[in-house]
Amino acid sequence: MAERSLANRLWYRIVQRVVQLVAVVVYRVRQTGHENIPSEGAVLIVCNHQSHFDPPLVGMATRRRLNYMARETLFRFTPLGWLMRTLDAFPIDQEGTGISGIKESLRRLKRGEMLLVFPEGTRSHDGEIARLRPGFTALAERSKAAIVPAAIEGAFAAWPRWRRFPGLGVIHVHFGSPILPEQIAACDERKLVAMVERRIRQCQAELRQHPVIAQRRKFRPSKLHSPR
Repeated sequence: MAERSLANRLWYRIVQRVVQLVAVVVYRVRQTGHENIPSEGAVLIVCNHQSHFDPPLVGMATRRRLNYMARETLFRFTPLGWLMRTLDAFPIDQEGTGISGIKESLRRLKRGEMLLVFPEGTRSHDGEIARLRPGFTALAERSKAAIVPAAIEGAFAAWPRWRRFPGLGVIHVHFGSPILPEQIAACDERKLVAMVERRIRQCQAELRQHPVIAQRRKFRPSKLHSPR
């Protein structure tokens, strides 16, 4: 694990608690499946991507400190870049090869830390899960990290990608059973991607069974026409 200053560790927990308070009060956020996150060692949390809410809401739901990838352009605004770096985010160049981001991802995983990835590559257009890109499999294999599939539901309804500002809603997060390094080693890339995608879909399906989520899905934004 990386050594961080006491001030940095306190700052991370303060921000996490503030996000938790706002999320619970405003979006009635509910998190389940914490017990599925290994208490130590490298962990790759692989989640669907519904909105800008996803990184902080997944981060607030984990007891362990979480690392994040973020578009390089977000770091150009100095105050935002500073805040993200203090919360363990690092830039990745989505327009280029992204080699530096991959190397940093591996460094953090090999230190035994946790990293959040959204393998769909972009926010959902309709709230459904798109086909996963396979890049995360190499990270897991090379770092010997466990993969924890996760799903977030309700974030798309609260803040779809075509809406400039967020609205209200109810958001739930669920972490599924981990895929351990020995299981990962026994799979080829195609089989592993299919397994992870299936488990993320199972997590989402479980969340959608909750009465509040099921009721709100009747009026979800995907039934509206987004601007083209």
